[in-house]
Amino acid sequence: MTDTPDPRQKLGDLAAAAGIRRIHMLAWRDLDDVEAGGSEVHAAEVARLWSEAGIEVVMRTSYAQGHPPTAKRDGYQVIRKAGRYLVFPRAAASEAMHRYGGRDALVEIWNGMPFFSPLWASGPRVVFLHHVHADMWKMVLPPNLARMGDTLERHVAPRIYRNSRMVTLSPSSKEEMLEIGFKDDLVEIVPPGVDAHFRPGGTRSATPLIVGVGRLVPVKRFDRLIRAVVEARRSAPELALTLVGTGPDRGELEALVEELDADSYVRFAGRVSDEELVAIYQSAWAVASASVREGWGMTLTEAAACGTPAVATRIPGHVDALAEGTSGLLADDQADLVRQLARIATDAPLRQRLTTGALGHAGHFTWDATATKIMEILVDEALGRPGLRRPGTRA
Repeated sequence: MTDTPDPRQKLGDLAAAAGIRRIHMLAWRDLDDVEAGGSEVHAAEVARLWSEAGIEVVMRTSYAQGHPPTAKRDGYQVIRKAGRYLVFPRAAASEAMHRYGGRDALVEIWNGMPFFSPLWASGPRVVFLHHVHADMWKMVLPPNLARMGDTLERHVAPRIYRNSRMVTLSPSSKEEMLEIGFKDDLVEIVPPGVDAHFRPGGTRSATPLIVGVGRLVPVKRFDRLIRAVVEARRSAPELALTLVGTGPDRGELEALVEELDADSYVRFAGRVSDEELVAIYQSAWAVASASVREGWGMTLTEAAACGTPAVATRIPGHVDALAEGTSGLLADDQADLVRQLARIATDAPLRQRLTTGALGHAGHFTWDATATKIMEILVDEALGRPGLRRPGTRA
């Protein structure tokens, strides 16, 4: 009988073969930030697994409210300094001057605003770009700043990063990157994993329950989800909605619920623990997302691992995280979102088939696979790309 290889051992061996002992990661926000989302979870999981494999990892982010500037988490070092905007020049300057010591490789996490690592970093380097922000700019910034952000993303940054190895989450996100000038052979698709604590079990709600999870911000369009549930109740009168998460839109969303006289069946759960989130997924008849922009849609695969199918808008990211007709249903517009929510609430055989499909679909995604594939890309940069330093000489 052959023993199953230890994925941590594989990670450690990969890194050692390329002389990668210390990795620096640059990110906009830390996992402990009140506004942390999928990008921060992704970075934290990869850093944790690399650390468990014996690799020294330093993550540099902006200041997180209520948390010290330096900390240890899951074996890796976290440095939280500077505000939302100053973190970009300060982190780049610190790395250029080796303020936090030498590194054997660099990971830049580009979440809206890049750190422009091609202009100052040497040595093996990869860049995470989960999705193109596109129309998100005008949702979160004043018109002038939104135009600047869009111009930077579409016309300036792709030229600066033209020779950089990029990692994105889904085929549809890669397609959008290619449309704005990134090179096909330098963009790698590495889906995110699903943590093992997301699992089937618990108690399913006795009446139809839809769950929406995420930051309460404009791009997630929770207002559309609320309106869709209100409309779907014409076909499924007992349908209810629980929204999990915090954010600046909460006040407006609560006002909308009151305006629609939906207080009795729309609940705001706020920020919850990991255990509470699992229980909520397990109780739901479906998880739903009306978002207009996603790199993947991690809530869809988290819920799938709990045996809960999804109803989501047909957008890049969602079409990859959800196996249409197998793990959930995609909606083409607002009317279709209403129809699909009603279907999943009233069609028991459909719901059972999607539940089974969701569990099978979620099984394809593990954080071990994600962390290992990204390490393989870093190793390829260290050993295979011309013009980079050889192993053993730190940047």
